Amino acid sequence: MPQSSFSYAKISGIVTTVGHIRKCIDDEIESYGGNKQQLERIKKNIGINQRYVVDERTTAADLCQQAAEELIAACAIDPAALDALICVTQTPDHFQPANAALLHGRLGLDKRAAAFDVNLGCSGWVYGLWLAYMMIEAGGCDKALLLAGDTLSRCVNPKDRSVAPLFGDAGSATLVEKIGEEHPSWFSLHTDGRGSDIVKVPAGAFRQRPNAETRREVKDEDGNIRCAEDLCMDGAEVFNFSIKEEPKAIKEILAYANFSIEDIDYVVFHQANKYIIGNIARRLKLPMTKAPCATVEKYGNQSCASIPATICDSLASELDQKPLTVVMSGFGVGLSWASCLTRLEGLRACAVSVYHV
Repeated sequence: MPQSSFSYAKISGIVTTVGHIRKCIDDEIESYGGNKQQLERIKKNIGINQRYVVDERTTAADLCQQAAEELIAACAIDPAALDALICVTQTPDHFQPANAALLHGRLGLDKRAAAFDVNLGCSGWVYGLWLAYMMIEAGGCDKALLLAGDTLSRCVNPKDRSVAPLFGDAGSATLVEKIGEEHPSWFSLHTDGRGSDIVKVPAGAFRQRPNAETRREVKDEDGNIRCAEDLCMDGAEVFNFSIKEEPKAIKEILAYANFSIEDIDYVVFHQANKYIIGNIARRLKLPMTKAPCATVEKYGNQSCASIPATICDSLASELDQKPLTVVMSGFGVGLSWASCLTRLEGLRACAVSVYHV
């Protein structure tokens, strides 16, 4: 299995930008047949409350650009000093060119900088972080900018209440730098493509090109309406996958790094929903105080931006006071999951901002 450890790279700053339109589930009660009791139960157990989304013209690249500009300003670095730009997204502006190339130009990076996209969702930020660390320790790269973001609200049918209330939109920017002293970090990565149908947009790319049939809406037995070009998800199978693989993944990264769960200040999970995070934590005998999950209630499931958003939203004030030993673990579409154990300290930026149009 891909396990890696690094000694001379660290996270220097993180900024997350969320969509500019706030949607509250209380305003969508008609989607639940007017059943207020059911709505309250969903809010309490699943942790769905509100989310921040974008309009039809705003993209993940726009959100990542604002996050990157704020990060570059806060860290007082010259964009031309960045050696690499890694962009993680499943909602690019175009099939071609890559978002990384667009953002390379918009941010004013040097021609010598490497720039490429990574097509991953919920595990994508950790995978991107792994690539950034690897590029730095391989030599020739001192500063890498990791941009991770999605606008999944634009991929779901608003009449599909099984997924529409879940997803928020966000873009994140993370600065990874080479350092002179040892700062160990450990990574572990996994994939199970046999579960690739569990979270999927069936049509719209080259296997099934968009046409009148792929845009035809169909109602399922639960009353959810979607077409083949909309994101669909088997919620029960996502839950089963999460509680089966994530506890093992956390134990694996702890064993690899020779840490115990008691040594960890926080485990920052991908913010799928409160119910999934709670179930994983119970299987690990991890107190919920060490598994922040308020971000999903405030901003929704933000795909590959959810881990950096949670660090900015839940840990920023504490990181101002002291270093934190954290495990960061993403899991979901693919199926794919990845974990990193590291120490966060001395961040020059750690903030959430709302996108300004």
